[in-house]
Amino acid sequence: MTDFLYLVPIALGLGLAGLAAFMWAMRSGQYDDLDGAAERILLDDDKPLPQKHQAGKS
Repeated sequence: MTDFLYLVPIALGLGLAGLAAFMWAMRSGQYDDLDGAAERILLDDDKPLPQKHQAGKS
């Protein structure tokens, strides 16, 4: 029974720390663009690299 005197404040402290981390992530813009990174992987907007041809090789 005395273990609850230690576990309840620890659980509340961890819960508040998790809530604080979530609120910090929301304020810093971590969740602003959820689809952008997923779409950037699929779209190929880069220019292809120029091919270098070496003389003497066929």
